[in-house]
Amino acid sequence: SSCFGDTAHQWLFLYQLEQLLAERKSADPETSYTAKLYASGTKRIAQKVGEEGVETALAATVHDRFELTNEASDLMYHLLVLLQDQDLDLTTVIENLRKRHQ
Repeated sequence: SSCFGDTAHQWLFLYQLEQLLAERKSADPETSYTAKLYASGTKRIAQKVGEEGVETALAATVHDRFELTNEASDLMYHLLVLLQDQDLDLTTVIENLRKRHQ
């Protein structure tokens, strides 16, 4: 246990989700939304990230925490799919954020 409580476990979920999304690249697009998204190509995935980003921002402007939480979840999911599509991962993004912070 750490002074952060269950925070590390919460972050671990993102890495597990990232692994699941990577596995879905080879899944059947007929049975998996994620596989269908990969099959639709980078342009469509990027478009979804943009759409979800706008919806997240709009939810924040009306101070709707429930909707903001849902839209932020959608945004993170689609961003993770886009990163996987581009052969990037969370570790690379985190390392870049660390460099910027120094």
